Amino acid sequence: MEGVVDLEAVLDKLSGAVFDDASVAELLDVQTVLERVYRRVPAIQHRVMAAVKAHASPGDLGARSWRDALGIRLRLSPQEAGRRLAEGELLAPRRAVTGQPLAPVYPGTSAAQARGEITAEHVRIITTTMKKIPFAVDEPTRADAEARLAGYASAHDPDTLRALAKHLLAVLDPDGPEPSDDEDVERVEERRTFVLGPQDEHGNSEFHGTLTAQGRAYLEPVLGKLAGPGMCNPADESPCTKGTPSQEAIDTDTRTRGQRQHDALITVAREALMSGEWGEHNGLPVTVVLGATVADFDAATGHAVTAAGSRVPMREVIRLASHSLLCLAVFDEVTGRPLHFGRTRRCASADQRLVLTYRDRGCTFPGCRVPAYGCQTHHAVQDFAQGGATDIDQLVLACGPHNRLVKDGGWTTALTTTGSVEWIPPPLLDTGQARTNLYHHPEQILGDGPPGQAQDTSG
Repeated sequence: MEGVVDLEAVLDKLSGAVFDDASVAELLDVQTVLERVYRRVPAIQHRVMAAVKAHASPGDLGARSWRDALGIRLRLSPQEAGRRLAEGELLAPRRAVTGQPLAPVYPGTSAAQARGEITAEHVRIITTTMKKIPFAVDEPTRADAEARLAGYASAHDPDTLRALAKHLLAVLDPDGPEPSDDEDVERVEERRTFVLGPQDEHGNSEFHGTLTAQGRAYLEPVLGKLAGPGMCNPADESPCTKGTPSQEAIDTDTRTRGQRQHDALITVAREALMSGEWGEHNGLPVTVVLGATVADFDAATGHAVTAAGSRVPMREVIRLASHSLLCLAVFDEVTGRPLHFGRTRRCASADQRLVLTYRDRGCTFPGCRVPAYGCQTHHAVQDFAQGGATDIDQLVLACGPHNRLVKDGGWTTALTTTGSVEWIPPPLLDTGQARTNLYHHPEQILGDGPPGQAQDTSG
């Protein structure tokens, strides 16, 4: 469109501008104008996206959802794409079922954003506050509250707006919410969570969460027994995991309470996996699956990679092996070629899944974060129903939603001469973006790829 072309031309001109001779006042004026433009752009984006959604569906573009379509086209994270779409629903002009134009859900905020008076942080404060207004508050009062918040935002910084918004909520709902017993229980249940964080440079991971009363009731006796002094101590030659530890084991236990609880949880998880009662998940045995090179394994150096993409130092791999609960896939360091497991059935064998787990580590769709544990086997060359072979050199890992994107008129996959898989997007989502997924193989960016993978730096 002509206006967009003009905008890009202006930006190209400004990108080459030199500001060395400008005064401080002039530079600040330029900064103010740029900030106002930066704030106004989202308002235009919301209108553009509303028009796109009026003419097409995500499936028409070859995507699972609008969040995916926006993320792929603009290379946004799922969180950022979701945030923009959610704000667009509230701030973009709407149309009734009959086609009649309607004002945005939050007209005051939308107008302030279009004028460049408020930032993205202002918008988040307003939308969050509006969600907290009780349903019992009538519509005129709600509309007045939104207009007030937009007015506050246009004149104050986000921290001040946050305090004003808190005061406004207190005025509208001075007694606070009065949920019924059922509502109260539901709200408490919704707070339950357990989040395992990323690994640091040593392989350690932080986690945080909130236990329900039921969860705590289950965990207390487990920790009371297994986290006691002398129990499950990895420093002991034969750690006590059942019965009562010896007095010597108790007296020589120098671990902190937190360390004892950590070791207790590891013991619970290990014994659950060793029970053999969990069967398979997506073709993989529910156990610890590790992949390493021959050189690292022989030298007891380096690290192995789990089916979830985490790294385990080789010294820990050897300790794990002593419990006989893991599947260890060892690849030749020079050729990196997996064994050929030809199959005449559609489903890959457990052996093939183990090879794919080490080679791919996770979904091969560009940017997908799903680890191998959550993936299916995908026929990358030709679908099995169309004569494709279930051979290891034609299989790759793909999560279920991305696997289903491969269809006539949608995404296609192809194997390169080096054995990596490329995902070719449908035309409307093709911006020349990376076609391979390096999320699970960051070492390839430095040209030190794992066995069985091409060292491709395109994505």
